[in-house]
Amino acid sequence: MTSLTKLARTLTMVTGLLTSTFLSASAQDTGADYYKGKTVRFIVGLGVGGGFDAYARMISPYLSKELETTVIVENLPGAGGLLALNQVSTAQPDGLRVLIVNGTPAALGQLLEQDNIRYDLTKVDHLGIISAYPWIWLMGPKTDVITVSDAMKPGTKIRWGGTGPSDGPADGAALTCHVLKLDCQIVLGYKSSGDIALAMERGEMDGLYLSDSSAANFVKNGQARAIAAMGRTRSALLPETPTVFEQTKLTQDQEWWFDFRADLNDLGRILITTPGTPPDRIAFLRAAVKRALTNPGLLAEGEKTQRFVAYQPPEKALEMTKKVLSGITPDQKKIVRDVIFKQN
Repeated sequence: MTSLTKLARTLTMVTGLLTSTFLSASAQDTGADYYKGKTVRFIVGLGVGGGFDAYARMISPYLSKELETTVIVENLPGAGGLLALNQVSTAQPDGLRVLIVNGTPAALGQLLEQDNIRYDLTKVDHLGIISAYPWIWLMGPKTDVITVSDAMKPGTKIRWGGTGPSDGPADGAALTCHVLKLDCQIVLGYKSSGDIALAMERGEMDGLYLSDSSAANFVKNGQARAIAAMGRTRSALLPETPTVFEQTKLTQDQEWWFDFRADLNDLGRILITTPGTPPDRIAFLRAAVKRALTNPGLLAEGEKTQRFVAYQPPEKALEMTKKVLSGITPDQKKIVRDVIFKQN
């Protein structure tokens, strides 16, 4: 090989590396520059006053700082959060909408192939998981139900509140009632878990099934009593509350049902943006979300208010979503569908 040939190849390699570096830097700059001066809508699919709304309002100032733009929280309640998820999943792919998703009902709605579903959680652009959490069975302060055994006594009837049939509270209640053979009525139409808690405090509703961070606040405020943690481990926020596994002897089939629900719960609070958003914006958004959700100030604020943040990357969110959606047989899926949609 002549010296001229070697020189030409060397120059080609150097030119290629410089071009690649320049394009990478340009893409990063493009993502950052795109967001400056724009407004990002931080969408909550539930009403004002619930746990998801509180998380969004706590996180938005930190995300605004990282994006160097204005972030406003917008509530779009409907169908337990699925209406907002449908809208974001089919919106213009500009990356100017960030949605906090309740992974449990979102995955369940897709799993059950609900007629009104227009999203696919395996195809949306994930930004990360804010936190995952145990779920708690609450009862109102005016009821006589203190333990799981009390709820199972003949003649005991429990009125549960929900926003939509697969919203988290309602489907969790439906599965609990089915597995433990309880006498239940599930009332839908509430705008948020906060509204359900107020109804429990007034004695209009008896039960509520929701995340431990929200549950702990309602217990602290005297709006509810914690009956059971609905997985195999106790909640760190309500350590004195025994699990449903501790309180009653369960059959293998009953254990499967509660384990299945706990796997759904592990999806937690997911952040997504509009599918098809340009890659440079996605990369910038993901980096900004990671910095915001790992900011020491946000972590301290979350701990103080019991709105804990435990960031997990978007790749993990997608991996867990795929696992949940593929981990149930057609026969089991049919039973889940029958249980949830008959409890209206």
